[in-house]
Amino acid sequence: MKGYMALLLFLFGCTSVGPQYGDNPSAGGYVSTRGIRFYYESYGQGDPLVMLHINGGSINVFTKQIPYFAEFYHVIALDTRAHGKSTDPSDSLTFEQMADDVNAVLDSLHLDSCYVLGWSDGGITGLLLALRHPSKVRKLAVSGPNLWPDTTGLQPFIWHWLEGVADSMHRLPQTPKVKNDLKIVELDLHEPHMTLEELHAIRCPTLVIGGDHDAIPPYHLWQIATNIPSSYLWIVPHSSHFVATDHSEAFNTVVHDFFEQPYERIEGMGMLK
Repeated sequence: MKGYMALLLFLFGCTSVGPQYGDNPSAGGYVSTRGIRFYYESYGQGDPLVMLHINGGSINVFTKQIPYFAEFYHVIALDTRAHGKSTDPSDSLTFEQMADDVNAVLDSLHLDSCYVLGWSDGGITGLLLALRHPSKVRKLAVSGPNLWPDTTGLQPFIWHWLEGVADSMHRLPQTPKVKNDLKIVELDLHEPHMTLEELHAIRCPTLVIGGDHDAIPPYHLWQIATNIPSSYLWIVPHSSHFVATDHSEAFNTVVHDFFEQPYERIEGMGMLK
């Protein structure tokens, strides 16, 4: 199977059991804001929990999370712009746009002070949401985000693979679908552009997650966690960028515990207890 989008279709296209998450009319709806018609699905009751998906994916990537967390929260899973059913005809795509989109969608749904779970690009968007719209984020869990686009923010193999995918797509007939897919791939080649110092402004408790063989170097994830004032770091052994699916039971339990338990800093002599 060739190509970036085909790979994601293979990974996520056959994972659903029960409701077809990402294509469930009984749970789905649209919000029109910022020139985009955003598709979202809503499950469960309780405090709001926003789920933000991986690059090239859609709501469907959270098939193993939505039914678990809907037992405890009001889950709002969103197709971000240019993904899934949230079509975007424009030529540009930035993570700042996407963070502001989430803020606008939450305003439209009259939701504030949400738990936020972001995976990969969704994690980047979550970090920027916490920076740009801090009142929207009560607690933030991010799996496999990066701060900058190079071979220190992504593993060199992954970086060069994305370069190759983009080069191949440039040679294809530039249909609307190819243009949209290329825009999504090049997002990760050209963005984000955050600094470690900027993370100091994040005030919500944050859980940074990654695999020990993640597409994002574990050292980079450590840098992110250590520069957010109230943070935890969880590196999962024998795991890739897909902790949420490959280790879903542990992932769900750890994230749920993080959301429910008060943040506790361990320092001083507490480090020896």
